[in-house]
Amino acid sequence: MSCSKCNDTGWFPEYFDGVRRVERCDCWRADVARKMVSRARIPSRYHQCDFSTFITYPNEELVRAVKQAREFATTFPAVDKGLIFIGPPGVGKTHLAVSVLKEVTEKNGVRGVYYDTRSLLSTIKSTYNPVTRASEADVLEEVMGAELLILDDLGAERLTDWVEETMNLIVNTRYNDRLATVFTSNYEGVPDRDNMESLLVRVGARMYSRLREMCDFLEFTGPDYRGFDNPPNSKELFQQWKSNPSKAGSVLPARTRVRARARLRGASREGQLDLGWSGGKAGSS
Repeated sequence: MSCSKCNDTGWFPEYFDGVRRVERCDCWRADVARKMVSRARIPSRYHQCDFSTFITYPNEELVRAVKQAREFATTFPAVDKGLIFIGPPGVGKTHLAVSVLKEVTEKNGVRGVYYDTRSLLSTIKSTYNPVTRASEADVLEEVMGAELLILDDLGAERLTDWVEETMNLIVNTRYNDRLATVFTSNYEGVPDRDNMESLLVRVGARMYSRLREMCDFLEFTGPDYRGFDNPPNSKELFQQWKSNPSKAGSVLPARTRVRARARLRGASREGQLDLGWSGGKAGSS
């Protein structure tokens, strides 16, 4: 339908102190916002996710996470830290992260992008194939230069040397350029090197230290939304949560546990595992 205000030109006349000027129409701003969201790589499964569709219930940790996510989206770009949502699968971490991304891009017209961490690493690897059109630099430029980046499911990837160096490059570049990042993870945020279900083990000491410095950690539990036959309401979620509390983390294979312990021992010897405060040593700047 044609805009009655600007006749689809994107501009409309205004008079200030008798001087005629043209201003951008609201329909143009709305169209720009829609285009920015459509370019943000949000998976189709999450297209309907926003703050209005996120169901809360009497869960203090969850309510705090939602409140801080809303404040982040409202305050952006004047934010000092990013966010990391931590919890078991299906509790709404990705829904919250996408809600932040959509609100920020729609209201601010900024360049934001969503990536599942494993998908991102797979995309980067695919550029090493000579028949692939995109280059590694193309992918990294989009990820490292986005005004807001969502990295979903951090820690799900197997921690090889290449994965560790690539992820540290991305995170450190964004940190140094003061670009906000929102992460989600299934792994516990407590920095316990003996806990093989911890985020520290899954991402390595350098990245964990940097995450502590650049993000507010928001850890919450809840029922798995995917375990309901039909979309649950607030009461059903609360009842399920109280009857079957859960927490972040999943058991790692024995071989992975051995590798993880070896990496942490190495990081400790090199002085990279200084986690006595919220920042610690990043290992590289």
